[in-house]
Amino acid sequence: MTVLIPYASLEPAPWKNGGGSTIEIAVSPPGAAFDEFDWRISLATIAHDGPFSIFRDIDRTLALVEGPGVSLDIDGDARFVLNEESPIVEFPGEAKVTATMLGAPTTDFNVMTRRSRCHHRLGRRSLEGISEFAPRGDITILFLAEGESLSVSSDTERIGMVRFDAVIFDTDTVWKLETGTAAVLVIDIFLDGA
Repeated sequence: MTVLIPYASLEPAPWKNGGGSTIEIAVSPPGAAFDEFDWRISLATIAHDGPFSIFRDIDRTLALVEGPGVSLDIDGDARFVLNEESPIVEFPGEAKVTATMLGAPTTDFNVMTRRSRCHHRLGRRSLEGISEFAPRGDITILFLAEGESLSVSSDTERIGMVRFDAVIFDTDTVWKLETGTAAVLVIDIFLDGA
């Protein structure tokens, strides 16, 4: 079953360390706590320099969606600048990560999957006009990262999206995407043992 998740219906939750806030978009199982989820997608606003929380047995991917980006110090020996030139970074949830802002707050799309149960792939795709989209994961999510609107349709459904909306797809269907210009993030989640 295809599910639209309107951004306007979501509420931010402040971080315990005061460095930003997170808007949970979807989690499985529904309502699962941080130590229970199989997978989770969210939007995080980083407003101050500081450390990320540790998530054991979790693989993470961040994608920049708004702002100048951040510099990430990963385990003290690797530095990655998340910006327009390098908008996606992957790292294990156990890593000690410290974020340093690049002059202004930034908004990042965050995918987390529990390593013992599933894994994910995140890609970015630019759209113009009409194109086809075939979900590839056991669960596939489309997030409208840039652009005012996107129409997603099949033979039986039509869904209108605005910026920061997400759709969880019925993966047995080929969809038509229609927009002026837009950029989407595609998250394919693969259930290990499924």
